[in-house]
Amino acid sequence: MAIPRSVRCQAHLLPSILSADFSRLGEEVGQVMDGGAQIIHVDVMDGHFVPNITVGPLVVSALAPLVHGRSGYFSVHLMIERPQDYVQAFVEAGADAISVHAEASTHLQGLLESVSALGASPGVALNPGSDLSRVLEVAEFVEFVLVMTVNPGFGGQKLIIPALERVGRLRSALSAEVAIEVDGGVNRDNIRQVIESGGNWVVTGSALFGAHDLVAETRALQRVMVGEATV
Repeated sequence: MAIPRSVRCQAHLLPSILSADFSRLGEEVGQVMDGGAQIIHVDVMDGHFVPNITVGPLVVSALAPLVHGRSGYFSVHLMIERPQDYVQAFVEAGADAISVHAEASTHLQGLLESVSALGASPGVALNPGSDLSRVLEVAEFVEFVLVMTVNPGFGGQKLIIPALERVGRLRSALSAEVAIEVDGGVNRDNIRQVIESGGNWVVTGSALFGAHDLVAETRALQRVMVGEATV
């Protein structure tokens, strides 16, 4: 199901399972949800659009009873060629929101409408060098925009500050109902800066899943994110 507006417009920490221990994936997802995470981020890479290979619909399907059973959602980021060939499979597996890269489809508006017709929230993902106008041209068809603050393909990279500065420009140009997801290099030192720039969905991977106590670290990152605690 699509992510409701009431949820979409709130501030959320999105744990990225790319950095999780896959031998304990269900357990770790349960722990970050115990810490308050409501939206789980899934990075899908095909080794062509980006230089890495990750997971497919089967992983989403396996986690869906756990995540949906606890009133959670999946935000699935398709870093793949021909995303139109895989959208239906991910929605059927349990994806609630799907972002596709502006450069990956020659018929971007039609693809976004397809995601919406399947019952998921459609989003556009932008690389640090992507033209922001690609989003503005299809703004009425998106429920969220994913702004990459690293060049996609690998976890553990350092946040690119000029890429983060683009978030504010998008926030000024888009409806308040459109969520802005920020992904790449987010940690305790800069997570508050991401929110202040205009983002409200904040993806974090290695900065979270590298912690000894996932429940405590999830809570701590959320407190810093919303300004209730300092670094």
